[in-house]
Amino acid sequence: MRWIAFYSMILLAITNNLGFAQKQKEEMKDGKKYKIEKSEKEWREVLDGNAFRVLREKGTERAFTGKYDHFFEKGDYYCKGCGNRLFSSDTKYNSGCGWPAFYDVQKEAIEYKSDNSYGMKRVEVLCADCGGHLGHVFNDGPKDKTGIRFCINSAALEFRKKEGKEDKKKKDD
Repeated sequence: MRWIAFYSMILLAITNNLGFAQKQKEEMKDGKKYKIEKSEKEWREVLDGNAFRVLREKGTERAFTGKYDHFFEKGDYYCKGCGNRLFSSDTKYNSGCGWPAFYDVQKEAIEYKSDNSYGMKRVEVLCADCGGHLGHVFNDGPKDKTGIRFCINSAALEFRKKEGKEDKKKKDD
């Protein structure tokens, strides 16, 4: 008899999570038109599974697992979904939070949305061009800079290295 109650609780939890995921998908559509619009099928064709889960289903990577968490090469970070330039490596810092952290963003590259999921009050960060979920923003960033911490999922980002003088010279030769 106990196992029936146990499995009933698990089934209820799964059902609730599926309902939550559907609600999140519907909220992403909230009537806003973006420069880049694709169907779910089209997004699945251009994004790997983890990027799709994060960008299109508002997922989150486990802390300290993203490839850009401890990555500090010079360059720029773009939206993996649409290529919108979001952050410069000049504003990236090691916050110790487990996700890539930036204290500033490219002008008009992102949108902010209230996020009260999981019983928390946060501010979600979305790509302004495609509406993809990037992460969240907090007011505990470097005080000597902006005081803001953009906490971003690596799966939502694509890094492009800046060409230095050496790289440019090799390319011109």
